[in-house]
Amino acid sequence: MLERHEIEALLTLADELHFGRTAERLHVSTARISQTIAKLERRVGVPLFDRTSRRVELTEAGRRLDERLRPAWEQITGAFEEAVAAGRGLTGTLRVAFVGAAGGQLLAGAAELFRGRHPDCAVRLREAQMADLMPWLRDGETDLALGTFPIDEPGIATGPVLVSEARMLAVPVGHPFARRSSVSLEDLARAPLLQLPGTLPESLRRDRTPHVTPSGRPIAHGPSAATFNEALTLIGAGRGVFPVGAQARRYYARPDVAYVPFDDAPPLRWGLLWRADNATARVLAFAEAARDLLNGEPDAVRSG
Repeated sequence: MLERHEIEALLTLADELHFGRTAERLHVSTARISQTIAKLERRVGVPLFDRTSRRVELTEAGRRLDERLRPAWEQITGAFEEAVAAGRGLTGTLRVAFVGAAGGQLLAGAAELFRGRHPDCAVRLREAQMADLMPWLRDGETDLALGTFPIDEPGIATGPVLVSEARMLAVPVGHPFARRSSVSLEDLARAPLLQLPGTLPESLRRDRTPHVTPSGRPIAHGPSAATFNEALTLIGAGRGVFPVGAQARRYYARPDVAYVPFDDAPPLRWGLLWRADNATARVLAFAEAARDLLNGEPDAVRSG
């Protein structure tokens, strides 16, 4: 098997036909090039270059080796350079997924700030349904996703919490809970709780759709909903209740659904997710832009 320095010495000398210029291009000594070529010729069994005091020329064996080796080496180096550019560069297209109208609005602002900082990198925003979010990340259909925490999933990295909002319970408008000013987590034992799609991490499902109340009372399971609008339709039809963020009152006002605040539930937290093996410069720069936007960094304010 040829080593990288051997391939580079052979191909560069075939270009330059001069040991001194070859050494200069590769930033090594002329003696090092001479030794490398001599070692290659011993392994091949025939001379690869004819050397005289006036010139260096490829032999027939050297020419054939150069012709066969060069295209493959250019393909290898090209593929490596593309991988480096994708990993470290801030060009190309970054695909970012969100669930729901509020998430889309947040990411639109982050994308504007990101493009202002990195104009050579485009951002493609895509709406995902709840059931799609993790499969899209794992299959590489999206680079980043905005989702709710907690996410404790192998191979998935999470950024800082971007938004915390009050947790509310979406209930049928005719349900007794709808006439109350607040509900408690213990009240979840008094109505079927809609279930999240099985594609979402278990850590998230335990948080949003627990099996028991804090005191240990069992919570009845209602039907599963694949999309948020499907969940609201089921709620309006009296099939169950579901915990949501406070933004749902603004973006998903419906005549058949009421939103009642919890008085004892922790806030709902939102943040960015990405595959741990896809933590490229583009991904990290977008996460930074989203954080700066929500933290009111000076350049984020100017961009807005």
